[in-house]
Amino acid sequence: MSDASLSASQTQPGDASFGDFFALLKPRVMTLVVFTALVGLLVAPGAVNPVIGFAAILFIAVGGGASGALNMWWDADIDRIMKRTRGRPIPAGKVSEGEAFGFGMALSGISVVMLGLATNLVAAGLLAFTIFFYVVIYSMWLKRWTPQNIVIGGAAGAFPPMIGWAAATGSVSIEAVLMFALIFMWTPPHFWALALFMKGDYHEAGVPMLTVTHGRRATRNHILVYTLLLTPVALALAFTSIGGPLYLAVALFYSLLFLKGAWEIWRRDEDMAEADGYANEKKVFKHSLYYLFALFGALWGEAILTYYGFGGWQILSVLG
Repeated sequence: MSDASLSASQTQPGDASFGDFFALLKPRVMTLVVFTALVGLLVAPGAVNPVIGFAAILFIAVGGGASGALNMWWDADIDRIMKRTRGRPIPAGKVSEGEAFGFGMALSGISVVMLGLATNLVAAGLLAFTIFFYVVIYSMWLKRWTPQNIVIGGAAGAFPPMIGWAAATGSVSIEAVLMFALIFMWTPPHFWALALFMKGDYHEAGVPMLTVTHGRRATRNHILVYTLLLTPVALALAFTSIGGPLYLAVALFYSLLFLKGAWEIWRRDEDMAEADGYANEKKVFKHSLYYLFALFGALWGEAILTYYGFGGWQILSVLG
């Protein structure tokens, strides 16, 4: 028995600290959930009471964290195998699987009910579906069944801005759908770039990531294709009610950088990549994180300009 498995089997109820339970929430992922949900709420039409807005983001974050805890509960067996995840609370023996499951289920119920009470049933329903999709559709089914796991499963991470929009408006519009589509199309090239230099982990754990089932060459091809498809989706937001020249400039700049990185990855073979320790692949993975934060930050910037009467394409008429 491995050290991780031994320590996990010796975990006793009540041994875990606050930090261990907080780690179950996947705080790095939660940062992205909170930010995109916040932008979705702030760019939505109409004013939201600050207390209600804070409550909405808080419960969306709790729901996202609940998804992370339930994902770690279900994936505990493969987390013990993968180098990248061995330090998580369950494989490290800090939290038992039962504790993680109970914690995740409790937070799921609290987040959905409280979001519904604080805002509306549309937002609460979307949050409930997001948790279900991530835990059941992605974690329990797609992740271990198909190399398209991250393509279809990416929908779970794309819902937060739509939930934020729904919390503010009680409905879903084309702007919310495009924000969803932006994250949905961004997810595959983002994770496939990671998979290129983490292939051994997925292979050992038996996860059918594209790099495992079709090889790195096919993965490089897919990264380029999906990045090309992502670009028009990103630019389309500029011509909606929440877009404008600021967003268009940021989206163009970061999309070109992303395309450049995807092209460089596509041109490389394995000998070149191994020779420099997959430096380009790691660079593109890191840049993809900046990409999403930059584009959603630009949408937030457009909302601020709109508040002062210069948002969207109105500024061109003022300058004219």
